[in-house]
Amino acid sequence: MKVVLFFEVGNWEELEDRWEFKGGVGGLKSILVGEDISLAGLFEKIYGKLGLSSDTMDLVLSYSPPLNKKCSPLVLKDDEHVAALLASRSDSTCKIPLGVIVEPTEVCAYEKSSQESSDDTDGSHDGFRDNYFDVDSCDFEPTDVGSSRQKFPIFRNVERTENDNGASVTQPAEGNPVVDPLLRLTGAASDEPVNVPTTEASDSTFRDGSDLHEGKYFNTKKDLKRKLSDIAMKGNFEFRTRKSNRSLWVIECIDPNCSWRLRASKIVPESTKFVIRKNANHRQATYVVIGEQVAPQYVGVEKGPGPKGVQTFARTKFGAQISYYKAWRGRKHAHTLIRGSPEQSFHILPSYFHMLEKLNHGTVTRIEVDGESRFKYLFLAFGVAIRGFHYMRKIVGIDGTFLKGQYRGVLLVATAQDGNGQCYPLAWGIVDSENEDAWTWFLTQLKEVIGDTDELALISDRAPSIKKVISTIFEKAHH
Repeated sequence: MKVVLFFEVGNWEELEDRWEFKGGVGGLKSILVGEDISLAGLFEKIYGKLGLSSDTMDLVLSYSPPLNKKCSPLVLKDDEHVAALLASRSDSTCKIPLGVIVEPTEVCAYEKSSQESSDDTDGSHDGFRDNYFDVDSCDFEPTDVGSSRQKFPIFRNVERTENDNGASVTQPAEGNPVVDPLLRLTGAASDEPVNVPTTEASDSTFRDGSDLHEGKYFNTKKDLKRKLSDIAMKGNFEFRTRKSNRSLWVIECIDPNCSWRLRASKIVPESTKFVIRKNANHRQATYVVIGEQVAPQYVGVEKGPGPKGVQTFARTKFGAQISYYKAWRGRKHAHTLIRGSPEQSFHILPSYFHMLEKLNHGTVTRIEVDGESRFKYLFLAFGVAIRGFHYMRKIVGIDGTFLKGQYRGVLLVATAQDGNGQCYPLAWGIVDSENEDAWTWFLTQLKEVIGDTDELALISDRAPSIKKVISTIFEKAHH
């Protein structure tokens, strides 16, 4: 069955008693969708209707829940959200219109500059202000669109070998340099400074002291864009792109009464350097720019400012009022600049475990991957904890808890008990979920560490998967 779905492009505005979607860019539009359409399919339909490309524009789909109280708009994040929206239909028409927020796709500072060309478009485009709603009015943490659990990443530059006990071990491949990941994971100082983009200042024609005189050049077009975004944020003004391609960038003030205009182009066609040829309210305060500016506050600290702290930072330093959602994205981008992305953290696991075994005698680490070299399980037991277990009560508790990161998964733990009845951490594991295969693998590794005797007692919540596996692996221990 087909369903008529209405949507409008614009932004949400918070009123005293409700949230209201302010459209006006092209008016109300409609599309015909199947009642079982997925989130990806809905994105594809709307991109096609608007004539936009996902390479250059990001869409945020949301709607106001039909409740008798003020509540923040609900962002569509997975297929269930889409199904819930379409469930409100009357006959073949969806009663609730969809709000679509459009903004240019951001290119992270650590991505290769060769990707820049994919952001260039011909013609003019104003973009839309990022007035995302304050998520504090509803109890949920913002996550990436479609953030249902992603597959674990694939390892690169690793090889699988067998240790002395015949167990499979994943470690850095021969010839691949082993880095010490401890410095980056802790944010500690190292010989190489953390690469945080900075913006230089000099005598200038702008309020903040920045100089963009004619003839000044930048190494890349991206550097010039970042500089202009920084100036616009500090100067509390907006500009729009009149023309943009691989060799030319022309921008102007959004105020029709202002004659300010800047034109920059490549020095020569073969070069990446851009030079300013002519130099005659904060869409430019993007989360990437905010993240780059606030990033130094996360160096060498455990936590750093939260989203509300980032909002205060932007307001104090630049006079920019940004939404909670943009502050959250800026904080996330700052974390990526300083500590790397979750995927990068997975990639350094083999090096991290290699260093643990090298510096902590007797430490046992295991990484299990599937046939595509995609991360599957890990196991970690420190040597000092293994040696200390001989002096503990022979009682081991096992349990698991959900992880809330990008790749989700489950953290498994095994703890013993000391003479004072206190918990004694023994081993940790990360698996995809609490299932029979995962518990079998984890308990097999644990058995290699603590052995199996009739003096040993295992305590658990006696979930079916645990109960079956323990009786198979720990034949002598009590449960």
